[in-house]
Amino acid sequence: MIELISKKLCIACDRCVDVCPTQVFEAVPGDIPVIARPQACQTCFMCELYCPVDALYVDPRAEEHVPVVEAEVDLGGYARRLGWKKAKPGGSENDLTHKLFEIGVH
Repeated sequence: MIELISKKLCIACDRCVDVCPTQVFEAVPGDIPVIARPQACQTCFMCELYCPVDALYVDPRAEEHVPVVEAEVDLGGYARRLGWKKAKPGGSENDLTHKLFEIGVH
């Protein structure tokens, strides 16, 4: 379940808002997004994968909320373990999915 958006790292790009299939996040004009509906999280990790600055933490326990301390979690760890860097899939240079965000397709 999504547990954290780092206020220190988030650049308010709203990519997590765009990629979340269950609309867990809400954009906030002039600020970082908020986790508006955590119980809707399917623990798909899409938000963590597509965050360009590793500002999100999704806990693999999908059934329950788990309180976390930012300094004690591996922000963006899931993406790194899969070889992703800066919201781009590693090892698959031909996968241009990340380009959709660069050209503004939402």
